[in-house]
Amino acid sequence: MSDSRLAIGIDLGGTSIKAGLVCEQRGLIGERSVITDSENGSDRVLDQIAALSRGFIDDHPAVTGIGLGFPGAVNWARTEAIKPVNISGWDRVDVASALCSRLDRTFPVLVENDANAAALGSCQFGAGQHFDSFIMVTLGTGVGGAIIYQNRIFRGATGSAGEIGHMTIDFKGPLARSGVAGAIEAYLGQRFLSRHARYQLMNESNSLVHGMAGEDLLNMSPKILHEAALLGDEGSRDILAWAGNKLGIVLGSAVNLLDIRKIVVGGGISAAGDFILAAARLSLVEYTTPALRDGLEIVQEPGGNDMGMLGAAHLIFQHQDGPL
Repeated sequence: MSDSRLAIGIDLGGTSIKAGLVCEQRGLIGERSVITDSENGSDRVLDQIAALSRGFIDDHPAVTGIGLGFPGAVNWARTEAIKPVNISGWDRVDVASALCSRLDRTFPVLVENDANAAALGSCQFGAGQHFDSFIMVTLGTGVGGAIIYQNRIFRGATGSAGEIGHMTIDFKGPLARSGVAGAIEAYLGQRFLSRHARYQLMNESNSLVHGMAGEDLLNMSPKILHEAALLGDEGSRDILAWAGNKLGIVLGSAVNLLDIRKIVVGGGISAAGDFILAAARLSLVEYTTPALRDGLEIVQEPGGNDMGMLGAAHLIFQHQDGPL
């Protein structure tokens, strides 16, 4: 096996498209990004992905394929991306054919759910390297989830396993974007968490967030909560701990179902670290059946958004080594 295989990893987000040139052994060796022109539909987004990829291919003709982390459902063959919520006019698109046509090149193009791609990246290059099986949770605009079993993505019956963000912790709770009442995304998704923090801290005049989040706390964000918590703000610390408690509850259910006891937490909100994870570790134990508590562990993924690009590219390397 060559020690220098190259592939392109794409992380397609509603805000930006990030493209990385990935070496199998060395990891990310080049990166480019553009703002996602999501309002102009799938053709425009595919044009952007092709342009980013072409820049790498022109400089590195040895590139062997493109992997794409996609914010939505993917068909079993990993060729079609289906109905993302944040890109206008995208229904069901054969990404593999579309990119090969645009690049006038025939080589592997594989699509995977973005949380699955991030988990595979963590498995190969990040905190997940230490575990052959783990549950991945990504905390960002939404709450993504993935399952790595024996160093490969566990995809379920149709390719959509691991949607932890849509697991409910309260059947009478608030509705998440998916329409599921009390789904964990309705508590920890960026907009939901920011709104909860705003309501909780609005009348706490001593909270530091009043000097950070603007009038009526309209600019409240998880980043501001984290910054205030670092400065000792008790209200912000309490809210992050509240979020961590909810996270641990849903992870307890996931452990009970899967008997996978290692959890890697990534995504932008995970930057709050132990302000969230310390509470999550406590409630994880409480909501996991006693027989499954040995070896429970929650770790933070320090690699940030690079994991999506790394994992998407690694799909190509796995494909070259045999059936996925």
